[in-house]
Amino acid sequence: MRLVYHPAGHDEHLRVALVELQAGRWRTTRELLLKTGPQWALRTSRTQILAVAAARSDVISVWLAEEPGSYDAQVMGTRVAVERALRAHRHKHPQAHELEARARGEALLAARRAPHDPVPWVCLLALAQTDPRQLQREHCLEPTEPMLPRGPWGLLYEVNRRDPYNREAYHRVLQFLLARDVHPAASLAAVVDFGRWVASQRPVGSPLLLLPAYAHLEQRRRARRDLLWRRQWAEESSLDYTLAAFHDWFRKTAPAERSVADLNLLAYTLWAGYQYLEAAEVFEAIGPYAAREPWASAHDATAQPDPAEALFLRARAESLSYARSRTPRAGRHP
Repeated sequence: MRLVYHPAGHDEHLRVALVELQAGRWRTTRELLLKTGPQWALRTSRTQILAVAAARSDVISVWLAEEPGSYDAQVMGTRVAVERALRAHRHKHPQAHELEARARGEALLAARRAPHDPVPWVCLLALAQTDPRQLQREHCLEPTEPMLPRGPWGLLYEVNRRDPYNREAYHRVLQFLLARDVHPAASLAAVVDFGRWVASQRPVGSPLLLLPAYAHLEQRRRARRDLLWRRQWAEESSLDYTLAAFHDWFRKTAPAERSVADLNLLAYTLWAGYQYLEAAEVFEAIGPYAAREPWASAHDATAQPDPAEALFLRARAESLSYARSRTPRAGRHP
């Protein structure tokens, strides 16, 4: 099977809209968002993926010029502004502060216009990582959980009011915690505590059950731990979170609601934890839609020319082979 690296995954409608956006056409995006409506989780993920593609052109500006009264055009303009501000911040662009202020202003305008929509508040959370010294008041509030540091908890509260356990919102907090101007060890500790705190609430049906796995992967990536890279996922504490994500998210969520990134991380952690039957089920759901992570951070660099893809193929083959060996053959009794 030839692997496909595409952020839309199994979302065919999103894939078509992305193709159209990249060609400078916005009408398919308008129709997609109209059909998405108040499905907040889907609306959040689709607008984020669309914005990454649209930020490279002026296609959303053209839409806004032609339909200045469209809220969907406005929120996509906000998404694009945030994406450009984040890129400018990462690359230390001289206009980064100006772009961040503009994006924040657009997010606040969108929030006022549509008080029920979580997306503008998710945008404000995304911008929090551009304030590593936590100079803005909304980025240094006391948390309700004593194990966590000061942060943008008010913004997260606003998202939760509109869409409890919004996936992107919590991942944006994770990015904020990693970006803080503190000792790297303190940053990673906060990320791990945050992931465990969220998962301990057992949000059934939520991909946030995978947050501890994202935190541990970040630990490995930053510490460059190549030794014993698989053993940590087989430990009881890690397996507990991984299996909870499998049973309470993967098994209870419609295929269209699962992101490519989450499916790949779950498949990896199950395989690395020697849970081959469960991993095989996730690999079947993934189909050809692979993601670069976590395979790029976990490979041992011995396979060429693409060690990340080689690890994905190895994990899938081992899992599916084990699952087939455990399936009773026709005509045979166990």
